[in-house]
Amino acid sequence: MKQQQLGIAGIAALVVAGTVTVVPARAVTYGTPTIALSASYLSGAVGAVGDPVVKVTVGQSGADASALTVSASASSRASVAGTGDVTVTGAGAVRQLAVTARGRGYTNLTVKVTGLGGKTATKTLYYAASSAVQNPADARYFTGASDSSAAVDVGGGYTVVADDENNVLRLYDRSASGAPVRTWDFGAQLGVTKEVDIEGATRIGNTIYWTGSLGNNKDGIYKAPRNTVFTTTVSGSGAGTQLAYGRAYKRLRDDLVAWDEANGDRYGFAAGTADGEAPKQVDGFNVEGLEFAPGSTTTAYVGFRAPLAPAVLGGRALIVPVTNFDRVLSSGAAATFGAGIELDLGGLSVRDIRKNAADQYLILAGSWAADDNADPYALYQWDGIAGHAPVKRADLPTTDPGGWEAIVDVPDLSVAGARVQLVTDSGSADLYGDGVEAKDLTHPEWKKARAAWFTLN
Repeated sequence: MKQQQLGIAGIAALVVAGTVTVVPARAVTYGTPTIALSASYLSGAVGAVGDPVVKVTVGQSGADASALTVSASASSRASVAGTGDVTVTGAGAVRQLAVTARGRGYTNLTVKVTGLGGKTATKTLYYAASSAVQNPADARYFTGASDSSAAVDVGGGYTVVADDENNVLRLYDRSASGAPVRTWDFGAQLGVTKEVDIEGATRIGNTIYWTGSLGNNKDGIYKAPRNTVFTTTVSGSGAGTQLAYGRAYKRLRDDLVAWDEANGDRYGFAAGTADGEAPKQVDGFNVEGLEFAPGSTTTAYVGFRAPLAPAVLGGRALIVPVTNFDRVLSSGAAATFGAGIELDLGGLSVRDIRKNAADQYLILAGSWAADDNADPYALYQWDGIAGHAPVKRADLPTTDPGGWEAIVDVPDLSVAGARVQLVTDSGSADLYGDGVEAKDLTHPEWKKARAAWFTLN
C-alpha cells in the first residue's frame, strides 16, 4: 500500500491507495516571549556622545528570534527620556538598546518584546540622566564608581582607574562610556577592610605604583590603611590587561614626618598629621600625586595637596622626592628623601602629576580645600627639575559636576594642539538633581566619573 501526505494552505491531504482524505493541519503554537537586559540600571547624560547601551536578549519558542520586535512601550517621566528617545538596533536574539536623554533626572522605561501570535513580555530599565556638560563630544563617562582618584594608561586605548572610596581598580575603554571591562579588588592582599584612599599612581615598566593619601580622614582621625603604598604587576595590554598584586609598604607617612622633624619641621608634617587635624587644609597633610623623577626608576616625586609651602594662602605647591622608592616597595627599606621642591602654581597644590617618556611633566593643579569643586583648576607643564618654574598650559572649567583629579597620560607637549585626557572625582556631585551625592547612590551603574579631553594652548 502506497501512502503520501501533501500540505496545502493549512490543510493536510492523506493519499492512501488513490483515495484522498482531507484532515485539518496541526496549528502552530508559540510560547510566551522571553526578554532579558544586560543591566537593569543605566546612566546617560544630556547631549552626550556615545552613552552606554544595554543588550536586550529575546526569544520565543516556535519562532525565529528575527521575527520578534523590541521597543520601549512606556516611560514614567518623558521629560527625562520618552519612548521615542529609545533606539533599538539589531535583528537577532541580541539587540542593542540606547537612550537619548532629554533632561536631568530619573525615569522607568518599559522595554517590550512582541512575538508571533501577538504575545508579549516586558522588562523595566531604570534610567538616570545627568545634565549636559561643556564640550560633550570630548566627554566620556566611566560608570561603576564615582570617586575616581588616579589613572594609568595601559595601552590600546585603555586605562586602569582607582577610586578613593574602595580598593578596587577598574579597567576602562578610554574612548567609550560604560562599565569597566575588568575589575580587581586588592583589599584582601593588602590586609585591609577599609579604603586605602588611593590618590596617586605611576608606572615604570610592568610595575604600577599606587599611593594612599597618607593623611587622616576628614574628621582628623588616623586610619592605618591610608598609610599604604603598593604595587601591581601588569601583563598584557588594552582590553586584555591583567593586574597581579605585588608588595606594600605601610610606613611612608611615618618616614615623611620623621624626615621633616629632623629638618626643623619645615613643612609641619607632625602638626598636619596630629589627632584631630583634617587633611585638606592649607597646613594639613594629604598626598595626591606620584611620579618618578626625570630619567629615574628609583627616585619618586610625592606631590602634596596639603600643606602649601609656606602653609598660607598663595603658598607654593610641595613635592618631596623619595630617593629609594624602588627599594621601599621591593624590600621594605625605610624611605630616604631629597630636598623638598616648591613650585609656584598660583596658590594651587598638586592634585596629580604625570610625565611622558620624554620627561615632559604635566601637573594638575587644584585647591587644597575639601569643598573645592568651584575653585580654580589648571594644567602646568614642567621639566621635573628643582628650581625650574612650571608654565601654565590651560585653565580648566569648573562649572560642571566633579573636581579634576587624574591625568591619564601625557602627550608630546611640543606638538601644537596636543590633547590630554583628565578624569574627575564626582563623588560629592549631585548628578541627577535629587540631592544625593554620587558616592551614596544605591546602584553602581548610576555612579560615574567623567573623563574629558582638553587641547593644550
